[in-house]
Amino acid sequence: MSLSELVRFYQSSVNAFGDPIALSAFPLASAELEQLFSGFDEDYHISRFFHFTESGGTRYSINGIPATHLSIDPQIKDIL
Repeated sequence: MSLSELVRFYQSSVNAFGDPIALSAFPLASAELEQLFSGFDEDYHISRFFHFTESGGTRYSINGIPATHLSIDPQIKDIL
C-alpha cells in the first residue's frame, strides 16, 4: 500500500483528519501492517503527520511500540 492509498483509505474511513482509526481496519495482514507502518514511522517527512495511540483493540508493534489506532494530520496532503 502506497502512502497516497493509505491516506485515501484513512480519509474515507473517518469523519475528518485527526480522527483515530483502528489499525485493524486497514485491509492488511498483521505482519504487513506492522512492516508498512514501521517503515512510514522511520521517515521523518511522513511520521510527523502520523499519531499512533494505544486505546484498546488489536495491538500492533510499530517500531517496537504498541499501537492500536492511528490519526493523521491533514497537512500530510502537502507531501502527496
